[in-house]
Amino acid sequence: MKRSDKKILTTHVGGLPYEDGATVEWVVRKQRELGLDLVNEGEYTKGGDWLSYVETRFGGFEPRTPREGSVPLIAQGKDREAFADFYRYASDKGTLFYAPGEQIKRVRPIWVCTGPITYTGSKLLEAEIAALRAHVPAEDAFLTATAPASLEVYRRNEYYKSEEEFVYAIAEAMRVEFETIVRSGVVLQIDDAWLVALWDRIGIQMGLDAFRKRCLMRIDALNQALRNVPEDRVRYHLCWGSWHGPHAHDIELKDVVDLMLRVKAQAYLIEGANARHEHEYAVWDDVRLPEGKILIPGVVTHSTDVVEHPEVVAQRIRRFAKRVGKASVIAGCDCGFGGRSHPQIAWAKLKSLAEGAALASRSL
Repeated sequence: MKRSDKKILTTHVGGLPYEDGATVEWVVRKQRELGLDLVNEGEYTKGGDWLSYVETRFGGFEPRTPREGSVPLIAQGKDREAFADFYRYASDKGTLFYAPGEQIKRVRPIWVCTGPITYTGSKLLEAEIAALRAHVPAEDAFLTATAPASLEVYRRNEYYKSEEEFVYAIAEAMRVEFETIVRSGVVLQIDDAWLVALWDRIGIQMGLDAFRKRCLMRIDALNQALRNVPEDRVRYHLCWGSWHGPHAHDIELKDVVDLMLRVKAQAYLIEGANARHEHEYAVWDDVRLPEGKILIPGVVTHSTDVVEHPEVVAQRIRRFAKRVGKASVIAGCDCGFGGRSHPQIAWAKLKSLAEGAALASRSL
């Protein structure tokens, strides 16, 4: 994985805004013009949706319509209860996400496993890789794929004997995607927004020990799927769901950071710029980042339309560099901008990201 001890490299989480007529070539060029070092295809080849793209790449599932009156998991949780008036208002106004068109689906089918899970998306994946590789050198490129724990949330099991067997079967199917991306020379990014976002939905009543045990099994399944992939070709993105809401009941990073570091990856992308998680840079006062690992904290955020001043970005970068070392920090974003920020705001934030990283590089 590309790293530098001479400058703070820049990247983002994956999803970038759609623009009318935009192509992979255009979005790669746009990232370069803004000064980003490590780029992708903006998830354009996935239709901009980090979850539903897999629907056409799995065998063993059939879609079912949610039962009338059932409440999807994303619409449950302590945050929803404590801020019920806000969530009713935001749902009516459609402001929990910025999602013109179908970039982020508001209603998803329930996929039920009725047979052995298989990976059927090899041709689609090869086309995705080729679209990116045509416009960027492999050493500067990454492609996203979704972690088993996050795919599990919208799926039900009627075939496997246990929850664990089901999760491991999803992981084994995704192994094909993980290994294919890495064989292409492109860095693999694994997105896992649901792993810890479920604390708000099911974890609080379980208690911390039981929830951590639940997370650990899913991390072990992911590592099993990565068994043939070199660690230095993987970056792992952990976030808290990233809808535009209070997030007042997110689990703290300090309670799961050791679990995150168990993932077989060289780099870890975490939230570090929004008001709920910015303070967590201090976690690294007590937690040692293992030798050779890289931290990619968010230093700009999708959670507000205020465009960060480059000096603020530089300050955030320096906080992390002071704790884990300059060469172990790449400047990133809290989450994807696609479906979460207006395009003008997203591009302006990425410009500030690059400018702030340049300031931090000089001062460090």
